[in-house]
Amino acid sequence: MPSRRILNWHYVYVLLSEKENELYIGYTRDLKQRIQKHNAKKVFSTKSKLPLKLIYVEACLNEEDAKRREGYLKTTQGRRFLKLRLRKFLKFRNSSTGYGK
Repeated sequence: MPSRRILNWHYVYVLLSEKENELYIGYTRDLKQRIQKHNAKKVFSTKSKLPLKLIYVEACLNEEDAKRREGYLKTTQGRRFLKLRLRKFLKFRNSSTGYGK
């Protein structure tokens, strides 16, 4: 019987600060634990921006690919990609919060 190989996923994620209507982009190997840390105010860059909502995730099998993708999404062009990718969600939010206008 072939051995089962456990995949080590690497996640690039986008959080929306519902307080400031800003996006936060990050990378992690343990998505559930990282989101818990954000919401427990254990991440310096987001502790004043709570509440946070996970709005987008990409998974990679290679750590270098995930880190490169995180870097891209933090650029102007990457943020444009996210706005296009999430246009329905952001359009819905725009009507009630003004985000992205």
